[in-house]
Amino acid sequence: MTSTRKEPLTSLDVRYSSPEARAVPWAEAWTMLERAELYWLSTVRPDHAPHVTPVLAVTHAGALYFTTGERERKGRNLAANPACVLTTGCNSLTGGTDLVVEGRAERITGDALLQAVADAFLAKYGPDWHLTVRDGFLVLPGGGTTGTEAGEGPRAAAFEVRPATAFGFRKGVYGQTRWRF
Repeated sequence: MTSTRKEPLTSLDVRYSSPEARAVPWAEAWTMLERAELYWLSTVRPDHAPHVTPVLAVTHAGALYFTTGERERKGRNLAANPACVLTTGCNSLTGGTDLVVEGRAERITGDALLQAVADAFLAKYGPDWHLTVRDGFLVLPGGGTTGTEAGEGPRAAAFEVRPATAFGFRKGVYGQTRWRF
C-alpha cells in the first residue's frame, strides 16, 4: 500500500450489505483510488448550493491531489469552504466498487510537493499532463496566456485531500464499507 497513514478503523455496515459480504480492506480501496482515471469532486458554493464536476486526480503519500484554476467555480468554492468529497467507481449496478472520500482540500504551494504531484500526473496520465512548477502553481502544457509566460498553458492551483472518512459500495455481492481515519 502506498499510503503512509495509519490504518483506518474499518467496518461493514450490515444494514446495506449482503449476508456474504466482507469489509473491503483499506489497502484494496487505496489501490482502486490509485488506478481510477476519473473522479467527481463535490464542493459547496457560497450560497450553500452543491457543485459537482469531474476532475483528474493522483495519489501520493496517503493523499489525493487534483488541480483547478483559481477562478474556476470549484477553486472559488474551496477558497470559501475547503470541505469536499471525491468519488470514483464504475457505472455498473452489478459489479465493481464505488468509492467516496470525504475530507478537506488544502492548497499546496511548496515546490517539492508540487513537483511530486506533477510527476504523479505525468506517470498516470501521460505526456499531455506534463506539468511544470512555477510560483506555487502547476502550469499545464499549451500556448495559453492565462497568467503565464508566453508559450505556457494555464496555471492551476493544486489541492491535497487526506481522507477523513471514506465509504466503499461494492456491487454484485453488495457491501458497504466505512473507513474512519
